[in-house]
Amino acid sequence: MNFKKIAIAIPARISSSRLPRKVLEKINGIPILSLVLEKCKVAIPNDSIFVCTDSEEISKIACDQGFRVFMTSENCSSGSDRISSVMNKLLSIIWDCNFTSLNDDEKQKKMNETLIINVQADQPFLNPEIINNMINEAQKDKEVFDVITPIYKLNSTKIHNPNVVKVLVNYNNRVLYFSRSAIPYLRDYEQKDWGKNFIYWGHVGIYGYRATILKNWNLMKNSLLEKAEKLEQLRLIENGCIFKTYIVEGDSLSIDTYEQLKEAREFSKKLNSYS
Repeated sequence: MNFKKIAIAIPARISSSRLPRKVLEKINGIPILSLVLEKCKVAIPNDSIFVCTDSEEISKIACDQGFRVFMTSENCSSGSDRISSVMNKLLSIIWDCNFTSLNDDEKQKKMNETLIINVQADQPFLNPEIINNMINEAQKDKEVFDVITPIYKLNSTKIHNPNVVKVLVNYNNRVLYFSRSAIPYLRDYEQKDWGKNFIYWGHVGIYGYRATILKNWNLMKNSLLEKAEKLEQLRLIENGCIFKTYIVEGDSLSIDTYEQLKEAREFSKKLNSYS
């Protein structure tokens, strides 16, 4: 696909259910959100990075670092929903126009030529190369896709961890399903041996959306799968969207629980001891 405009949108909120205020928690004295923003600007310029939030505290941190902020409703159901709610503003800035004043054909053309990369605000060790690789993969692919997302080979110890999202792909590296459960089920082996007998893929929670998908987010049918697994990407799968994947090294640790926050802090100490 030929994307003429590329931007990063980072949805961030205060009221995370499992670890409230997690993006404001600090690692080595620096808020997690700030670490994510610094990683993103290695990949693309500041003026193409946007924070979407319902929090004045989060807004201040982002603005103080020189990033644009869109204030959103507290009632957004997911990160993608949060970005979707400000798409008209986002597209107006990206294309330097009044997007809402364009005719339908012009809007559709610009959305088809725009890649919006949804980076989670809770990934302090994100490798900017993952973003660069996403852009390269998106630009060179001649096949039609709606979303592009990275996957990695899953360590055996994490296969049965419900906080680690698994992904099942077909021969063309298109996503069949995302799940908190280990898929597929290996009938003839004990669960402790599944990783020795099948390659399981983990999902890095970064998405490159064709802008049309985000603009039409709330027009999609509600997803029982999304509700059951608490995974927003299942709404897209259930509505027939095509996901392309590409393989990366490592999992870009997401922080959703206090245990993961402790793990991140310990990991950061090890990194500093090597430097």
